[in-house]
Amino acid sequence: MRNFQRIAAGVNVTPLMLAINRRPDLWTEDTFLRHYPQGPFGMVDSIMLRFPEKVVFDDDDQAEQERKVALYKANQLPGYDQHESRDYPAYTKLPEARDLVMTMFAAVRGERLGRVMINRIAPGGVIYPHPDTPEHCAYYSRFHLVLQSAEGVKFRAGDEWASWETGAVFWFNNALEHEVINDSAIDRIHLVMDARCSA
Repeated sequence: MRNFQRIAAGVNVTPLMLAINRRPDLWTEDTFLRHYPQGPFGMVDSIMLRFPEKVVFDDDDQAEQERKVALYKANQLPGYDQHESRDYPAYTKLPEARDLVMTMFAAVRGERLGRVMINRIAPGGVIYPHPDTPEHCAYYSRFHLVLQSAEGVKFRAGDEWASWETGAVFWFNNALEHEVINDSAIDRIHLVMDARCSA
């Protein structure tokens, strides 16, 4: 495979899954991605652990909004750095996640920690096909830790399809168009981490 690379297998995710199951309110604490206009995450619940400052241009007309969004995506909007993520409250509420994130970050020799989130796709749900923004992909590498999965979950990046078992850690090329289809009978739950890596 060219668009996916296994990093590790057999990671113990049970403590984090137990903590998440004890805090179901975290799934609705931040719905930014789910409700992002024209975004690919309309069928996804997310627990935001780290994320950049959210930028909303409600006071501008549509042309000005589009201009500012384009500048933001190119990381050229004055006063904003889309590569700078900050800890969200859920990151403190789930110390089990921090342990796994820091272990993954060290394993890939990360130099700067970016976005970190936990995404859940219900049976029959999808992440719609999309590439991530070129500037973000050029700066960060994208890693996943599978917290829960089953046969029937399919992940595409470019022309390759992959399936991953619970406890697997992998990199994928998020600059390519990618999508996820959950044709399993259970929720598909992944921890997603962006790390700046020199190697």
